[in-house]
Order: sequence, then structure tokens, then C-alpha cells
Amino acid sequence: MTKKALLVLAYGTPGSTERMRCYLSDIRGGRPMSDEFVNEFKHRYDLIGGSPLTSVTYEQAKRTGEELQRRGLDVAVYVGMRHWSPWIKDAVGQMYLHNIEQAVAIVMAPHYSKMSIGKYWSKIDEAQQLHGTNINFSFVDSWYRQSKFLEAVEEHIRAGLQKFPAEVRDQVKVVFTAHSLPERLKKMGDPYDDELQDNAKLVADRLGDIDWMFSYQSAAETGEPWLGPQIEDVVVDLAGQGYKHMLVAPIGFVCDHVEILYDIDIEATQIANEHGINLQRIESMNSTPLFIQAVVDAVQDKFDA
Repeated sequence: MTKKALLVLAYGTPGSTERMRCYLSDIRGGRPMSDEFVNEFKHRYDLIGGSPLTSVTYEQAKRTGEELQRRGLDVAVYVGMRHWSPWIKDAVGQMYLHNIEQAVAIVMAPHYSKMSIGKYWSKIDEAQQLHGTNINFSFVDSWYRQSKFLEAVEEHIRAGLQKFPAEVRDQVKVVFTAHSLPERLKKMGDPYDDELQDNAKLVADRLGDIDWMFSYQSAAETGEPWLGPQIEDVVVDLAGQGYKHMLVAPIGFVCDHVEILYDIDIEATQIANEHGINLQRIESMNSTPLFIQAVVDAVQDKFDA
């Protein structure tokens, strides 16, 4: 009988701020960085009490595996990170030691880009070469159109609107967000931006009569243009239009981490406060049941193929 496995992937985060330079160096491919740059990221992590990304990803993987078992799919579940331990190469090595023959890999990010999701697949290929393995991998490239994912986002937005007084809910601007990437990718035909715009519209259509827009966030300073508009600019622009209430729905992220807990909850919220806007955010998906069902549906489609 073929031994099957699920490999759940995420970006990775350092276990402590003392390892921040090493972590950032891996992300930057070894390019030099100033102490000021490293200390800024340490400061952000200190403000949020450290990133829970690794622990949340393990919980997501655990619950996904349990639901697969309930559906009759007996698969081992592994976790691999792109930029920190548990490294993808180590996860693939363990799969080899456990004689895994067939596997499905899914990144905890629903939208495909060659620069993001594509790099995870490259890491798996590199790991297979390193270990001399030939595990038959199937990759879940994009899964934002899973009906239960759309339903989960819709539910979280409806719950988020309850954070505002009833008399102003029809005045709330819903702003969908995702991590920005360099503009050149879109010019090269990368589907990332199109998928995000499609995702936002699909959810907005489910919600009905809402006032919404899409924005990017967390762009890096690399000297080249990144996809926009950026959330900071959107806040200022909305204030200029007279908006007083704003609900951020970060559809590009599926768990709490620094881009949520700092970039939105601290940085964007501070800008909003300075401009007279009450900014709220929907709760992250994390390991909520409907979200896990969406992940399982996406994975099961690959196992059944």
C-alpha cells in the first residue's frame, strides 16, 4: 500500500529576537543589512510579544490531519518552513526516512505567485535532490476559490462588522488586504494580483451591499515599485473622503503573525487614529473549523486526482 503524506508549509519565524539577524539574512539571501534594520524588526516582534506563526501552523496541520482521517484518508502530516525551522529540507528528509511515496504539499497562503508559492515548490525540489529522494509530490498552487474559504472570510467579515455600533455599520469601508509583491511580476503575467482581486470580489458579492475596496500592505523597501495602493496611503485617502470607520480583511494571510499583529494592529491603526478613523480588523482564520474544512477540501482534491 502506498504511504501517503501531507506537507503543510509556511513562511517561518524566529523562535526569539536573538536570532533575528540570521532569520532576515535567510530571507534576504545573505545580502548585508544594518544593525538599524535588524533592530527595527526586533522592536516589532517585541511589541507583539513574538510571532505565533509556527505554533498556529502546527495547529492548522494537526487539525487538517484529523479531518482527513475522519474522511477516511490515512496520511501522515509534516510541517515545513521556508525561512526557519522546521526547515522544508528537514521535513522532506523525515518523509524519506518514513518511506513516504506520495505527498500533497500546500502552503498556508491561498493565492499563487511564482515569487511566493513557487519558491516553496523550488525548496521541495532542492530538498529532494539533497536527500536523493523521489517522493511523488502534488502541489496545491491556489485554493482561494474553495467555497468554504470564501464562506469563512464572509463569516469573519460579518462578525467584524459587529465591532461597530449598529447605527454606523452601513458607513464602514471594508478593505481587503494582502502582502504586496513587486509590480514587475504582474507585468510578467504572474496571477497573484488577479487572484486577489477576484477573491475580494467573490466575497463582496456574497456579502451583498457593502462598501469595499482592495489594498496591499507590508511592501518591502527594495528600490523598485511594488503593487499598491498601500494600506497606509489608503487610510489617509479614506480620511480625506470623510470616512470614519474601516474594517480590514487581510485575505492574503491565514494566521496571526507580524504582518497582522504589527503592520495592521499597530502601524495602520495608529495612522487611522491620527486621521480620525476607527480601524478594526477581522479575526484571523488560524484553526477555525470552517477554514480547516477549506484546507482539507483543497488537499483532498489532490489526493483524489
